[in-house]
Amino acid sequence: MKTNILKKNTNWIRSAVALTLIAGGSYLSSCSDFLDEHTPQGTLSNEQVKDPKNAEAMVVSAYAVFTSAEDINSSFSMWNFDVRSDDAYKGGSGTSDGDVFHQLEVQQGVLTTNWNINDMWVRLYNCISRVNTAIALLNETDDSFSMKQQRLAEMKFLRAYAHFLLKRLYKNIPFVVSENLSYDEYNSLSNTTYSNDEGWQLIIDDLMQAYNTLPTTQQDKGRPTKASAAAFLAKVYLYKAYHQDNAKSNKVTSIEKADLEKVIEFTNPDLYAGYGLEDDIHNNFRPEEKYENGKESLWAIQYSKNDGSTFGNLNWSYGLIPPNIPGATDGGCDFYKPSQNLVNAFRTGQDGLPLIDSFNAKDYDKRADNADPRLFLTVGMPGLPYMFNKKYMMEETSIWSRSNGMYGYNVSLKHNIDPALIGKYLIKGSYWASSMNRIVFRYADVLLERAEAYAQLGNSDKAIELVNQLRTRAAASTQMIKAYPNNYGVKFYVTNYKGSYSKDETIKIVKMERRLELAMESERFFDLVRWGDAGSVINKFYDEEVDNCPIYSDAKFTEDKDEYLPIPFTQISASNGNYTQNIGNW
Repeated sequence: MKTNILKKNTNWIRSAVALTLIAGGSYLSSCSDFLDEHTPQGTLSNEQVKDPKNAEAMVVSAYAVFTSAEDINSSFSMWNFDVRSDDAYKGGSGTSDGDVFHQLEVQQGVLTTNWNINDMWVRLYNCISRVNTAIALLNETDDSFSMKQQRLAEMKFLRAYAHFLLKRLYKNIPFVVSENLSYDEYNSLSNTTYSNDEGWQLIIDDLMQAYNTLPTTQQDKGRPTKASAAAFLAKVYLYKAYHQDNAKSNKVTSIEKADLEKVIEFTNPDLYAGYGLEDDIHNNFRPEEKYENGKESLWAIQYSKNDGSTFGNLNWSYGLIPPNIPGATDGGCDFYKPSQNLVNAFRTGQDGLPLIDSFNAKDYDKRADNADPRLFLTVGMPGLPYMFNKKYMMEETSIWSRSNGMYGYNVSLKHNIDPALIGKYLIKGSYWASSMNRIVFRYADVLLERAEAYAQLGNSDKAIELVNQLRTRAAASTQMIKAYPNNYGVKFYVTNYKGSYSKDETIKIVKMERRLELAMESERFFDLVRWGDAGSVINKFYDEEVDNCPIYSDAKFTEDKDEYLPIPFTQISASNGNYTQNIGNW
């Protein structure tokens, strides 16, 4: 299926929008399907096209697709694809449970025809289609509509978001940055028109239009603000800085100073008035209304349970992650399980600092080792209460591992909800769902991006100062776990960095802090690729992790191939020869 692009005439716009509205906002058909099926009954009049009410309805439809177009197997959080990193095991009952994701996890047997490779492509281009339909209608809407420019800015932000997710996954993608492509123009799009650097710039161009127009606050929390756009721009500029423009390689060829300086510009604290770090990191991962859209949440996908429908606008994308607790989360599938390597990364030395070069020399022992408190807010482990509820003590049993230990017994905490809240914030349908928002951009990430840019520019003191802000917050993040040392014998110990560090030492410090702070938030694999570290880090992980997770005995990460997904076979076949397969002998 190719993306659904508006034809360059008003009749197309009228008909496309009409079908979208008639269908209740579920316009996901392909371009050719639409041409075959639309009828005069699905056409808006000139007055309707110019009516702001219809434009607003189409904008809402564009927002809605970012929840309705994803599901448990294709989550826009990208947890399904982060199983390629050293943070997590796939989980489930075994290697055949979600076998295509197992193939990605060990980087063996991945085929261009695998359903998950094509499915995410289709879903994200459907999002772009919906956004472009909204942009086209807004452009036709009467200029007296006072919110026209702001809504256009919001749609440019959403279009950038979808392209960003696609580019991180596939690298070489067709960019649909015109809402007025003709059918022939659409069918002539190439996925190699732009270099890697130019592709990031196209995303930046949409974001700059958004940044220059968006207000500082929005009454509706799900709409992006100027600060949201600044945070997004900082992230894209940081990706752009690590140049990968050799068409025959995915290696980082250079790091661009000008892009790093743009990261500094768009992470300036003056742009984030009213935002900051939560007092406790765990507040970002609580479903209760008073914690949602807090001061650290720059932009979040909004979920709810009280919108008048049976299940509400719930987040089903984490539906495979809950463990299978009898009498509580019966039917939990136990996917996306924190790795032992990740647990070990939270160990701290006698100085309270991470053991950057030796953290994996031995497995973490909760009674002997010091640990960063963030460990116990990220990973549920045997001997500790699941989701801080002493009614559900974790053990090395099949309750906590559907694979009977193949993927270990650790459980993710950031995605899950206390079983005591079942029926209130955790709801069972065909799978588990929750009403907890998913933060896309949080202020901690902005601090880390600023620290990384400073580190790469050689300003180690400023980078370390920013890292220490996060470490100070980490030490204070004990509201849910303050009794753990007395009750379970764990040892919290995290301190700030002191003294001076070289550029190389500072870069290593920032990379480590990024892993600890954003663990299990599906950033890790993409960070490793961005830095050019994926091959060395992941192959080392495979070698060291075999005893903990035997599936890695034949695993191998192939550089200049496995950094990105292949272009799906279906898309290559439908492209009229305009798409080129990614490198790596797919």
